[in-house]
Amino acid sequence: MDKHEGRDAGTIRLDDPWYDALAVGWGEGAGAGAGAGPGGSAGEGAETSPPRSAPGGPHAPGASDIYLEVQRSAAFQEVRSRYRGFVVPATAGFFLWYVAYVIAATTAPGMMARPVVGSVNVALLAGLGQFLSTFVLTWAYARHARLRRDRAALDLRWTVFEQEQVRRADAGERTRARGAGR
Repeated sequence: MDKHEGRDAGTIRLDDPWYDALAVGWGEGAGAGAGAGPGGSAGEGAETSPPRSAPGGPHAPGASDIYLEVQRSAAFQEVRSRYRGFVVPATAGFFLWYVAYVIAATTAPGMMARPVVGSVNVALLAGLGQFLSTFVLTWAYARHARLRRDRAALDLRWTVFEQEQVRRADAGERTRARGAGR
């Protein structure tokens, strides 16, 4: 993860849980190796759903419950709102700019052929403007994400990671308690 500067630089955790931890329990058959299917070998028919709690036992919050809770949170909705607040107008603006270029090129060839400097005409400048606007839009998107969404999204990642760790610890304690009661 990149090194950050600023007033919160000392509070950033550099070990990202999404790159270090596998989705433990997903795709693992009962007692078989990772990705093993009902026949004990990985491949087609392998279990791809998360493990469920034992029937009749208390419902332990699963990964899907945690993610649904995060999705309903105000912090997640704020991140999504900031994302849509940039992407929707930027996409609409770029699409209109592109369509205007195509329409002008097909309906007003005389205007597009008008020389600006030497052999450079309006059509060539508008075409190069398409490339330039693509790069500017990419830069603006990356800047917007870095300044307005990345920190909040990383905080949500850590929230989910910590909830997942608590869930796994609770599941381990319940398993040990069940084993000791036999």
